[in-house]
Amino acid sequence: MKIAVGCDHAGYVLKGAVIDFLRARNIDVLDLGAYEYDKEDSYVDPAFRVGGAISDETVDAGILMCGTGYGISIAANKVPGVRAVACYSPESAKTAKAHNGINVIALGGRETKPEDVPAILGAWLDTEFEGGRHLQRLNKIAKAEKSALNLHTQAGGKITIFTHPLIQHKVGIIRSVETSVKQFRELLNEITGLMVYEITRTLPLTEKEITTPIQKTIVHTIEGRKMAIIPVLRAGLGMVDGILQIVPNCKVGHIGLYRDEKTLKPVEYYCKLPFDIEERDIFVLDPMLATGGSSSAAIELVKKRGGKKISLVCLIAAPEGIERVHADHPDVNIFSAALDSHLNDHGYIVPGLGDAGDRLFGTK
Repeated sequence: MKIAVGCDHAGYVLKGAVIDFLRARNIDVLDLGAYEYDKEDSYVDPAFRVGGAISDETVDAGILMCGTGYGISIAANKVPGVRAVACYSPESAKTAKAHNGINVIALGGRETKPEDVPAILGAWLDTEFEGGRHLQRLNKIAKAEKSALNLHTQAGGKITIFTHPLIQHKVGIIRSVETSVKQFRELLNEITGLMVYEITRTLPLTEKEITTPIQKTIVHTIEGRKMAIIPVLRAGLGMVDGILQIVPNCKVGHIGLYRDEKTLKPVEYYCKLPFDIEERDIFVLDPMLATGGSSSAAIELVKKRGGKKISLVCLIAAPEGIERVHADHPDVNIFSAALDSHLNDHGYIVPGLGDAGDRLFGTK
């Protein structure tokens, strides 16, 4: 069994007791943060990370901790497939598992003592879901959830936040102020390369016949004109090689935008795209989805020149940026290695990593 664990600052101390308990029971633990105490962090981020790990079946269950367990469970329940409940006693944990089949249990760092963790989590883990009338209710919930999700994906693009341990590990390193320019470039290239497998998941395939050293056979190949990647200058350039190493035949366009520091609005200065852009699956590369202005403007430029099937690939996204892009372009899918909490007064992502272009090229 594998369980993902996540917390904010208020659950940070309790997380240590939770991990110790799970390892004592020989349960594989995926620690999705927080990794240090920071009173400015948000319970939303670990909730989404743990929820995402459950939704994509990386783990079997999850444990979340914030001050009360309430807020973090609300956030987690926004992720499809998650059933999260805050529990303060073995009895509540047992009932929630038996009647509601919860796959995420939330604990309150201000409400639960570390010595109470074994009894509460033990009751949750050892209790079986009763099924029966309870299963009928969960099926109704799942059906409603699926209908809502289908409406969302038909009316607008999806959001994919990557929870893979390798990606999360490298994102943690690239954020640090101690990461050098050389390391930053290498990490951005590596993270983008790891994301390629998911962002290309829906590319259409067709069959063709080849001859192996043994005999003729039918294999699959990507259909049509394949891919185009469009980095937004400057920082988007750091994501290009990571994709080209995996898909070397895709075409590369460039869009030049800079952000007016006073208005925070994007200003176009360059745009050159493949001549057959309308026939390609297009991935706009913009590492930092902050206000969303530059990304939205870049997508608009691609659309004006005939681009149709467009996705946005980011390193770190803020909720404000996601909201802006989907408000302007509801058909665009967004892929990001991390989702941070908010923007500061200067329009930078918090906690973020600063200015990606400056850190990529060593400028100020």
